[in-house]
Amino acid sequence: MTVYFIGAGPGAADLITVRGLRLIERCPVCLYAGSLVPEEIVASAPKDGIVKDTAPMHLDEIIADMAEADARGEDVARVHSGDPSLYGAVAEQMRRLDALGIDYQVVPGVPAFAGAAAALATELTLPEIAQTVILTRTSGKASAMPDGERLEQLGASKATLAIHLSIRNLAYVEEALTPHYGADCPAIVVYRATWPDEKIIITTLSELKARVRAEKITRTALVFVGHVFGETRFNDSRLYAPDYAHILRNAGKKRSRSA
Repeated sequence: MTVYFIGAGPGAADLITVRGLRLIERCPVCLYAGSLVPEEIVASAPKDGIVKDTAPMHLDEIIADMAEADARGEDVARVHSGDPSLYGAVAEQMRRLDALGIDYQVVPGVPAFAGAAAALATELTLPEIAQTVILTRTSGKASAMPDGERLEQLGASKATLAIHLSIRNLAYVEEALTPHYGADCPAIVVYRATWPDEKIIITTLSELKARVRAEKITRTALVFVGHVFGETRFNDSRLYAPDYAHILRNAGKKRSRSA
């Protein structure tokens, strides 16, 4: 028996991995985070299986269902949104399963920031503009930020920021980042990335809070901040330059006779 922690992706039902979908299709028990995982994904679970929305459940109840499945010898598809490695609240579940001696595996998924970047049709890194992406959040009810990870400190890097779980803290986001990025720095909010009701707000740091308030967005949104957005004055990567040699394209080597 194995519990499979499956990343369902950011929202669109067809963005789940083939591996994840096949596990959902065959596992007799499916426990899914119903507030963020579309029902189309878990609709593929076995018709005679157990499919349960864990949104109203607490940790002890979720682990109890896994332990009962273990006693029956039934695999469990534990379906989370995005990728389990990012703000997935899976570590505490794994710790409990370790204590119970129950096996588990992790199946990665498309993270929310990747789905949001795809919706924007943009790169988060551009040559000589930004080569670093920081995935972070701000303090909230669920947990505070550790020392050294506040936006005032992270912003000093001027990297592209993907700020999760912070749509209610935009006044702080603006105050903390403006000294580093400038009031006119591009800021983008992607609400429910890849879902049918996806909404994108393109603005600046100084207008961020007002624009989001006007749209009445209060949850399930990712905030991007960085100078890569909308920037067209960047140098091409050297990767595809004719004189750039690498193991598969050696500029100093004669072409083969078959070329």
